[in-house]
Amino acid sequence: MRTHKFSPVVLLLLLALLPAACGGQAPAAPDAGSDTPETADSADTSDTADETGAELDAVTVQLKWVPQAQFAGYYAAKDQGFYEEAGLDVTIRPGGPDIVPEQVVASGQAEFGLNWLASLLAVRDQGTPLVNIAQVFTYAGMRHLTWADSEILTPADFEGKRVAVWFGGNEFNLLATLNKYDLDPDTDLELLQQPFDMNLLLNREVDAAAAMTYNELYQVLSAGHELDELNIIDYNAEGTAMLEDGIFTRADWLEDPANQDIAARFLLASFQGWDFCRDNPDTCVDSVLANDTGGVMTREAQAWQMDEVNKLIWGDPIDAATQIGYMDPELFERTAETALEFGVIENPASEEAYTHEIWEMATGE
Repeated sequence: MRTHKFSPVVLLLLLALLPAACGGQAPAAPDAGSDTPETADSADTSDTADETGAELDAVTVQLKWVPQAQFAGYYAAKDQGFYEEAGLDVTIRPGGPDIVPEQVVASGQAEFGLNWLASLLAVRDQGTPLVNIAQVFTYAGMRHLTWADSEILTPADFEGKRVAVWFGGNEFNLLATLNKYDLDPDTDLELLQQPFDMNLLLNREVDAAAAMTYNELYQVLSAGHELDELNIIDYNAEGTAMLEDGIFTRADWLEDPANQDIAARFLLASFQGWDFCRDNPDTCVDSVLANDTGGVMTREAQAWQMDEVNKLIWGDPIDAATQIGYMDPELFERTAETALEFGVIENPASEEAYTHEIWEMATGE
C-alpha cells in the first residue's frame, strides 16, 4: 500500500480546513508571538477571590469547538462550583472553525487547550513544546456508517465501493484500517471528500460515510432512520482508532511548580465535572444549553451527545471505576505510529508529548 505523505506546509493547511464541527482536529504550526483575531483576547491570569475572600488563580481553557455536550464536564465543573472549590477562576473559551487550540495555548492566550492527540503531535513535530496532561476520551468517537441492506459489514467490504471521509486529518483512521486489510485507497476503492453533513449517505450517493457517534450518527437517526438500518464500523474494535479529546498545556509553563499545582487542581475539578455529568446528564445538558449563544442547539441532540460522550470517557456500559484522564501508553503509541505512517508527523513522536505527573498529582495515584 502507498501511504499518503504530505509536506508539513500542505499538511497544516489541510488540517486547518478540517470540519471541526465533526469533532476533528485542526492543528497549525503556531507562532507564539502572533496575535490573530481569534486569539486577540488575552487570558486574564490575575488572581480573583471567592465569596470568602480567598484568592483564586485565574486560568483559561480553550475548547476545540463551540459549546456542546462534548465539553459538558468543563461547564459542569464551573456551574457546580468545582473549579472555585479548587481555588480556580476558570474562563471557558469557545472554539470555532477559525480557532486552533494549539495556537491559542502556545501564544499564551490560554493555559489549557482541548484537541485530538494527532493535532498535538503535529505541532510538536513543528517545534512547539506542548504536552498532553490528561487523555479524557478513552475511546474514539470516529465511525464509518453503511446501510444494513448493503451487506458492507467490515472494512474488507470497502473494496470496489464509494467511501466518503473528511480529509485534512480525519482520514487517518480510515487509511490505517485500509492498510490493515491490504486495500489500496488509490486503486481498490473510491475515496470521496465528505461535506459537513450526512447527505451523501442519506441519498445513497456513497456506500459508506464517516460519522462521530455524538454528532453525525444522530443526524442520520434524526432524519428518520433507525439503528438497525445501519452497520457501524468501530475503529476502536479494529485497533486503528486515534485518540481524541485530551487536555494539553505548554511544557515551559509547566516547569514552574506553582503552575503544576494549578494544572493538577484544574484536572481534579474537571474530572469532578465529568463525574457529575456521568451521574447527572440532564443537568449537564442544561449547562451546555445555557452557553448556546447562537440558540441553534436542541435538547434532544445534546442529550444524545451527552450520553455518547459519556461512553467515550467511561466505556459502554458505563464503568465508574475508569481512571479518567489517564494516558494509556499503548494507545498513545498506536496514535503516534499511525500519525507517522500517514505523514501527520515527519519524525517519530517522543513520549515527552505526554506526562502522567500532573494526573498523578490530581488523583493521588
